[in-house]
Amino acid sequence: MLTLRHGDLRLELVPDVGGSIAAFYSEHAGVRRDWLRPATPEAIAERDPLRMGSFPLAPWCNRIRNGRCGYGAIPIELPPNFKDSPHTIHGTSWQGPWEVESASESDATLTQEHRPADGSRDWPYAFDARQTFKLDERGLSVEIALTNRSAHPMPAGIGHHPYFPHPRGTRLTTRVDAMWDSDADLLPTGLTQPVFLSRLADGIDLDEIVLDNNFIGWSREARVDWPEQHAGLLMRAEAPLDYFVLYSPRNEDHFVMEPVSNCTDWMNLAAQGIGDAGGMVLPPEQTLSGRFQLLPVSP
Repeated sequence: MLTLRHGDLRLELVPDVGGSIAAFYSEHAGVRRDWLRPATPEAIAERDPLRMGSFPLAPWCNRIRNGRCGYGAIPIELPPNFKDSPHTIHGTSWQGPWEVESASESDATLTQEHRPADGSRDWPYAFDARQTFKLDERGLSVEIALTNRSAHPMPAGIGHHPYFPHPRGTRLTTRVDAMWDSDADLLPTGLTQPVFLSRLADGIDLDEIVLDNNFIGWSREARVDWPEQHAGLLMRAEAPLDYFVLYSPRNEDHFVMEPVSNCTDWMNLAAQGIGDAGGMVLPPEQTLSGRFQLLPVSP
């Protein structure tokens, strides 16, 4: 466990567990306020990134249909890596350890090196990944960067997967242009504009919506309010984190909103000539980076 501090803010990182955030919270006069769902001691002991506060998404975000794609210089054929799903999900970086490159009282840098093994069903491009975490008086800043170390241009995407507390009455306010409808496997089928999108701009009670979808035309800003706790949090992102994923399950104590650079299955969508899916092709030795912030605010 690596703990960063600034004023009342605390950030707990677990580099060995997928370079994940275990907890982000404020502590004042003996009272703790969690801004992300905290990992339990059992989750940390079992080294489960899916039960952390947040984990990195690289070298792509969310699912690739059946783990296969012909987009790019090298055909992609990846094994399933998530429960009983046939699809490959969330990239590869969350399933391996990260190294601590540097750390001080209020900031830290984690790195990971990926080199594909010959003959393996692994991500076929070499890359280096980096996460930089900084606490200041406003809150938490996270930058994730991906550098192509292969000889070929690499399809690339980055993001993060934060889990937020969802007590009764939790409200979300953000602006998006459209939502990707999805099939039973949560893979995109077409863009729509459901009625609740307009309500999101004024704030919506998350108990009213149950979904797991990608959105385009995101304002790169989303606010969560917990009225009964008299607390709020602002998430701000910078380009290329232009896409938004919202997972709001029924009867759970958490929800997810992801700042990401690509929609689910973007490479297969791009191979079909479908736009509005994000992602990019990263030349050799070039770097893709993006930053987001989690800022506690007054309700």
